[in-house]
Amino acid sequence: MPEDGVNRRRFIRGAATASAIGLAGCIGGGGGDEMQLRVGTSAGGTQDVGLAVERAVSQHSDELDYSTVESPGYIGTLYRLDQDQFNAGITDNNSMSKAVEGRGDFEDRGVDLIPYQGFAAFPYSIYIVARDDTDIETFDDLAGANVYPAEPGYSTRATTLDVWSQDPTADVYDEMNIMDMGVSDAPGAMEEGRIDAAIAYGTPGVSYTGWVTEYDARVDVHYVEPTDALEQSADTYAGASSSRTPYEDWGLEQDIGTDEVFTWDLQVNYVFHPDASDDAVYELCRVVDEHNDTVNEAEDQFNDFESTEDMLGQALEGDDFPFHPGAVEYYQDNDAWDDSLPTPE
Repeated sequence: MPEDGVNRRRFIRGAATASAIGLAGCIGGGGGDEMQLRVGTSAGGTQDVGLAVERAVSQHSDELDYSTVESPGYIGTLYRLDQDQFNAGITDNNSMSKAVEGRGDFEDRGVDLIPYQGFAAFPYSIYIVARDDTDIETFDDLAGANVYPAEPGYSTRATTLDVWSQDPTADVYDEMNIMDMGVSDAPGAMEEGRIDAAIAYGTPGVSYTGWVTEYDARVDVHYVEPTDALEQSADTYAGASSSRTPYEDWGLEQDIGTDEVFTWDLQVNYVFHPDASDDAVYELCRVVDEHNDTVNEAEDQFNDFESTEDMLGQALEGDDFPFHPGAVEYYQDNDAWDDSLPTPE
């Protein structure tokens, strides 16, 4: 779509798109109305992605004011969106599902607002490795072992425990000794033998998260083979998907004894407050679609979209998870919208 398409729509909608919260939508500026998105991102790789998108917006949009705001994890981002502290964020499908259903962290402290879906950002794929000096070979061998599924509060940990704790893997999970510590301490604990097995995760074909690369450099590990029960748990858990990836395409620095890894995958997406301006969301979709290469040059963890349809990624289905109207309009204008996906009533 021509880059002046946003201008034409803004003349039509004008001030009617003004947000009910001060941070969102069209905010009065020195030279006239200015579209603004304040995007909550957790620290680490997610923040790197947010900053890469911010860079692309600064280079390729004269209208959108985009700023990255650090937020305490994907769950914290949902809480802060609920509190109107910003009007966009990066979070994961599993946390969104839990927020709707009042599970996990949201059981005792729920939210009244579920953000609208926008576009896919990147996946986190997760599998298990064990120290070489253990007898752990398959998932069943984790019963009785000291297992580290990442730091408490991490969505990768929550999703992993969600998968493991359901039937038919609950019996093995119930016998694990789940280790609670920060990711900065985990590589040392593995080196000292206090952790027998841990998850490994990152974005396939790109990189692993930092603490995984650290224990990879310090500890000899091997792949923990999935059982049929683990594959069934991963395949049936609604908050995640599963996949198989050639190890040569996405390997640690060491040979872990497998040609392929089975992973359960956390889908990470851009989401938007319902009061975020349609024009602002539309313009952000345009930038990440038309200038995907600019984002990837700054942070290759962000999805490499081969087509506009790829932006829809592993979308959540159901009326509880509508797409933001600005995103819907962008997809429709580019013949990429899937009519089976939910829209606001």
